[in-house]
Amino acid sequence: MAVQLNHTIVMSHNQEQSAKFLTEILGLPEAKPFGPFLVVEMDNKVNLDFYETDGEIASQHYAFLITETEFDEIFARLRERNIPYWADPGQNRSGEINHNDGGRGVYFEDPNGHLLEIITRPYGNGSSLS
Repeated sequence: MAVQLNHTIVMSHNQEQSAKFLTEILGLPEAKPFGPFLVVEMDNKVNLDFYETDGEIASQHYAFLITETEFDEIFARLRERNIPYWADPGQNRSGEINHNDGGRGVYFEDPNGHLLEIITRPYGNGSSLS
């Protein structure tokens, strides 16, 4: 049996707001309730299970591999909503996209401060970082 990531828990202060933010930005179907979670299913059958907490939330990083067309659509939604974005994970290159490995990518934050990333090429399969 090959090992595959099935799901991960995404901590949030408002799971409905957080799941809705992700599904709307990425153009995914609405989250579905499962026990105490709101589950967002990715196209590769990996789930992000949003869990609500009153406690402190440590920022996590979630990267989404998408097509060039999807990049254009998602990037347009980010800009329409005036969501800040960066070309780098250190958030030093504000308002820029990167062209790592010959693709395109940007980083942006969700309502809980998780650092989300969209990329059109997996890292390590092309040209150097830019």
